[in-house]
Formats: sequence, C-alpha cells, structure tokens
Amino acid sequence: MAVKLKKDSDVKDQALDILLKSVFIENRKTRRWSIFFKILTFLYLFILLLIFVSKPSDQVIATGEFTALVKLNGIISAESEINADDAIKSIQKAMKHEGTKGVIININSPGGSPVQSAMINDEIKRLKLIYPEKPVKVVVGDICASGGYYIAVAGDEIYANKSSIVGSIGVLMNGFGFERAIEKLGIERRLMTAGTNKGILDPFQPINPKQQQHVQALLNEVHEEFINVVKEGRGSRLSQDDQIFSGLFWNGESALRLGLIDGFGTVASVARDVIGYEKVVDFTTYETFADRFAKKLGAGVGSILKLELINKYNIN
Repeated sequence: MAVKLKKDSDVKDQALDILLKSVFIENRKTRRWSIFFKILTFLYLFILLLIFVSKPSDQVIATGEFTALVKLNGIISAESEINADDAIKSIQKAMKHEGTKGVIININSPGGSPVQSAMINDEIKRLKLIYPEKPVKVVVGDICASGGYYIAVAGDEIYANKSSIVGSIGVLMNGFGFERAIEKLGIERRLMTAGTNKGILDPFQPINPKQQQHVQALLNEVHEEFINVVKEGRGSRLSQDDQIFSGLFWNGESALRLGLIDGFGTVASVARDVIGYEKVVDFTTYETFADRFAKKLGAGVGSILKLELINKYNIN
C-alpha cells in the first residue's frame, strides 16, 4: 500500500513538472513574440522618422533671373505622377519665385482625368492673372493629348516637335459586355440593388437603353466643357475645322495648321528665344524614393492588417 502511494505521488510530481514546463515554454514563446512585435513596431517608426527627416524641402534654391520649368509626364489622375496637388504646387512655386521671368510647362501626357486636368487648367489661369508679367509657355514632348491638351490650352502659347502627337479633344467611357458569355457557360447573374439605376453599366447584363442615354448625355456635357476650354484658350488661332473636336489627333505640323499649337520648339529654345532667359530652373515636385517607399510600406502594412482581419473574423 505504501509503495502504491509513492508511485501515485511520483506520477503527480511528474504531471506537475510537465505542466510547469509547458507553462514556462508557452510564456517564453509569448515573450518572444512580444519582443518581435515591439522590434517590428520600433523599426516601422524608425523608418517613418528617417523618411520624414530625409524628405527634401519643397523650397527651390535659385539665384538671378531665369526661366522656370515644370514637367508634367505621364497619365493624369489623382494617384498618378501628374495629379492636381503636385502640379499646382509646382506651378505656384515657379510663378511666385522672384527670379522667375517666365514659366515653361513641359507636357508629355496621353491624358487622363478631366477633373484633375480642369483643376490644373484653372490654377494656371488664376496665376496668370496674379502674375501678368510672367508669360506661361507650354512645350509638348512626345504627346499632348486629351487631358494633357486640356492643361496645355491654359498657356499663352504652345510649342511642339513636328512629330509630336497633339489633340484627341474628346471624352470616352469604355467597358465590356459579358452577358452572352455567362449565358453560354450556364452562369446566372445575381445582382441586388437598392435604387433602380444602381447597377448601371453592369457588364454581365444587357445594356439598358435609358441608362445608355443618360451616360451619353453625361459624356456630351463633359465634352462640351472641354471644347469651351479649348476655344477659350486658343481663341482666334483655332481653325474652324469641325474635326478638331472629334477626338482625332495629329502630328505637330498638322496641329500647327489647325491652330492647336503656335510653333515648333524645345524647352531650351523657348526659354532662350521666346521668354528670353536661357537659364532654366526646374520647379517640378518629384516623387522621391522616400515617398515611394512610404507608399509601399503603407500598402504592405494595410495588406497584412486586412489579411489578419479576414483570417480572424472571416470578413472581406
């Protein structure tokens, strides 16, 4: 009987020992993860601080008298390299600087958002009224079409290369229709909406004539606004050719004939021969490596958090 009690006691001691070891191991794992996340948080904050400290100043250091340059390269949208916030900031800096004797806006863009383009156009015209002594010239690169040209017509004059592509004064909205494809595949489209037209232009349903008419009227209104802006900017220089507003585009030579541009030139030649100040100072607000890194870092953290929420709460 005594031996049995001893064995029972040994079993209890072993069980307690195992339990204590398990708790110890679990606590150690918890501490390790806690330390890991603390280090990760510290590194994240340190990188943000480094980005903030290393971010270059928006102040352009320039002396003497010169031609100010602002470059607009790429597609126009709120999230792209050409966006209203950065473009307006650049043009404002260029116009406000006491050494600026004229501004060249160098555009190389196939177009994009009419809203962003209109905001930039409006700001250029506003600044021209404030600084009438500082001419604003536009120099076209490879292409200045659609929204790019919307911005360009705010300038006093537009110069391009003979091979530059200019024009595309029109508005579009595109998409696809898959209703026949899903019918052949035996797929049933289940769309629930609150509002008769909430599912407008759904690509998996046949197009509704009334909805199509509404969208077309919207496009026509935006196009008419585009036309008015071009006519206001170009005035009597613009040809009476009806094809100008059809959405077509031309090379530099044809654009000159149609009155879409005023001549041929480069940034250097326009600064030297038109504005009269050969020295060029770049006022463009560029996206730095720190900016790009911060965006990617923020996107990465956002993806991780979203994944955690999906895994934990089964939400999307």
